Amino acid sequence: MFDLMIHADWSVDPRKRWAARAWRNGTEWAVDAPFQIASTASFLDDAFAAVGKGSCLLGFDFPIGMPAAYGALTGFAGFRDALPSLGEGDWGHFFNVAEVPAEISVRRPFYPRVARKGVSPKDIVGGIGVTSVDDLFRISERKTAYRNAACALFWTLGGNQVGKAALSGWQDIVRPAILRGAALWPFDGTLAELSEPKGLVIAETYPAEAYRMVDAAFRPGQSKRRCGDRQEKAEAILAWSGRNGVSLSEAARLAVRGGFGEDRNGEDRFDAFLGLLKMIDVASGRRPEATAAPDRRWEGWILGR
Repeated sequence: MFDLMIHADWSVDPRKRWAARAWRNGTEWAVDAPFQIASTASFLDDAFAAVGKGSCLLGFDFPIGMPAAYGALTGFAGFRDALPSLGEGDWGHFFNVAEVPAEISVRRPFYPRVARKGVSPKDIVGGIGVTSVDDLFRISERKTAYRNAACALFWTLGGNQVGKAALSGWQDIVRPAILRGAALWPFDGTLAELSEPKGLVIAETYPAEAYRMVDAAFRPGQSKRRCGDRQEKAEAILAWSGRNGVSLSEAARLAVRGGFGEDRNGEDRFDAFLGLLKMIDVASGRRPEATAAPDRRWEGWILGR
């Protein structure tokens, strides 16, 4: 299943976009150190070029899909059907973040453009016409016994918001890739189905779920942003790799032992790398690609959740 996998830690800031690659070698995977994404265009070009040698799974940590309650209001058949029209014609303002509640609508759901006293996700509820704040979440984003709820897709304010990354990712990655023939998991099929032909497949990931998988979760008082705390996870990461047929290059081992660097991009390299290990775990069959039936019309799913 798949010959190449790439995981990207995405950001609206191009300087903080990092990725890690893994090549299949029989039943094992060879992994190199994370690299910075020089440009979106060249990154996609390289991924499509690699398809000539086999199938490629490309993972991104931004939402790929929309809440079903919102989708039902759009008039489209599903997320895949809606993508080509977003930002065009009657949907021309879709990617323009609303500044005031009066600007919010089904065709302009992202809000707010700037921080201002009194703004609330409830403004989006009224603006697009859903019933409650719960309707702004996909099923895969809701709270469970192991994690808190994600931030609502259309909300663009605060440190944990995902709206800006979705806006960037859909415009710069997902739409261009689909126009070039890429498939979209799970909308276009299961991993097994999509990995059969030589082609590029895009999937949504959530790197933080890999921390627990490799026994590298951050304890209270620790921070992913501190190099020393990331370095403390090195032995667990190396041990997991050794047990699961993952061969790390010398550069990758140095990156792991060094906590992925002391600069401000260390946390991005960490997530790019850990997210890749999660993808390997799923592709190797040790973890199901989805623990519930994904909504292939609107919501999609998060790989391995």
